[in-house]
Amino acid sequence: MNKILILSLALLFGISAQAQYAYFGNRGVISFDKISYTRAQTREMMKKFEEAAPGQMGGRHFWGGDINNMPDSRTERMTMYFDENGSLLMPEVSDEENKDTARGQARAGGGRGNRGGSSMSMGAVSVHGGGGGAMMMRGARSRGGSSKVLYQNLKSSQAEVQVELDDKYILKDSLTNITWRFTDEYRNIAGFECRRVNGATADSLYLVAFYTDQIPVSGGPALSHGLPGMILGLAIPEMHIQYWATKIDYHNEVIPNDWRDKKTKAMTLDDFAKSVGRFFQRGDDSGSAKKSILEQIIY
Repeated sequence: MNKILILSLALLFGISAQAQYAYFGNRGVISFDKISYTRAQTREMMKKFEEAAPGQMGGRHFWGGDINNMPDSRTERMTMYFDENGSLLMPEVSDEENKDTARGQARAGGGRGNRGGSSMSMGAVSVHGGGGGAMMMRGARSRGGSSKVLYQNLKSSQAEVQVELDDKYILKDSLTNITWRFTDEYRNIAGFECRRVNGATADSLYLVAFYTDQIPVSGGPALSHGLPGMILGLAIPEMHIQYWATKIDYHNEVIPNDWRDKKTKAMTLDDFAKSVGRFFQRGDDSGSAKKSILEQIIY
């Protein structure tokens, strides 16, 4: 009888230990690789310029260079903090990259002189933080990276995006609604089993996402959300951009709250889109320009 009791207790504790081992937390840090297919992006931008001003683009030559000599893609390392209430995505920049940027800005007079339509179209929107991760964000300005900070509050369905153009801005708005359709395709990403879903925004931007229910937070990169778990893979075919998680670390801390620059101007995404329409291609109507700028800001 005693042997049976001991065996039952051992099995009970074994099941408990397995359940504890299978637990996945809802606070941590995810490292992402953001891949921008720069040659395809540039070809598409050239096409839009050519449609607006026929014969002025010089075929495959663009701003004095040959598009065929461009790198096919650029990979940026991103860091996303998450907790049960939301997520915070920012670029990861090394100390060496910060030094390179400082030298580049000194040669270019601080890097603020470029006011042409190309800066926003190529995604070279820069951002400065105000503490905590601030120094991490300053290195991407001269590299044309997506150096912006994106915060989403999943409880209130609100988003904040910090960017710098002529001035520094905190852009606030509600999270974009995304309609998701589930598939039976699965993929392992960073050691997690992820299910594919196809999504579309209200303005018909197509998304492909891979999420895992092993991280019980309904968030993801680029303000993606709305699935029963964390998005570890995200592709935006129209913009030639992809996000892929490479590493997940759990901890007990909430999202850092000192990332906002105190000198930023607060406005809605809608107002920001109207105020910087001059940075977009000639020939765009207001609706197209608004859609384009919002996509560049978010993705």
